[in-house]
Amino acid sequence: MSDATKHLLENLNALAAGLFLLTGFGIVATRQARGCLNLFIAQSLLLAASAALLGLRYNSAHLYGVALVNLVSKPIIVPWLLRRTSPAGIYTRREIDQVLNIPTALLIAMALAVGSYFVGIPLAKAVGPDVRGPNVPIGIAVLLLGAFTLTVRREALPLLIGLLAMENGAFLAGIAIARDLGMLVELAIATDGLIIVFIMGVLVRAVQKQVGTTAVGDLASLKEGSPEAAADEALL
Repeated sequence: MSDATKHLLENLNALAAGLFLLTGFGIVATRQARGCLNLFIAQSLLLAASAALLGLRYNSAHLYGVALVNLVSKPIIVPWLLRRTSPAGIYTRREIDQVLNIPTALLIAMALAVGSYFVGIPLAKAVGPDVRGPNVPIGIAVLLLGAFTLTVRREALPLLIGLLAMENGAFLAGIAIARDLGMLVELAIATDGLIIVFIMGVLVRAVQKQVGTTAVGDLASLKEGSPEAAADEALL
């Protein structure tokens, strides 16, 4: 492979990683469940594209496998599972409850991204001289953005998408650090992720059916019965 081709593949990977980071900011800022899901799909496609480009750059069959597994599991199977198991009303709601307003959340997200750059670049250099490109700092940034989403969102589905975004960020950094990641490990992680999505979707549907809401804060107020009913039962 010529140097010009390698340079082109590295630039395309940097473009995919940059768009990957933008989807992380989008998940933080979007106030609709359907929009969060669509951004997660786009993020997963960019993750698969980055793995494929790095596979071409370093001629790694393992990275081709990682790209294929991510292309099938996250953009296709995960949304299908969520739509099949979660209540349809979640996707039609206009806004998602959030602790912080969007400008404040984006400022904190930007600070996390900048901090990830100062952490990720030395980490990539410490791993080895062959680890180049933006995958490590951007992967760490999206991992932190996903964790930040878990702290500010109050709805079950966006919380799950934040958790899946953390996994995407970890994988973006991982494919640059460990290019020979075994396919069995990748398949095992993907399978665990699908099982988690299925279980969470079923639980969200059950909670929505019984309680009428999926807001995490409202679930803390659930009780087995009213105080008056408990007092009458104690008297009996």
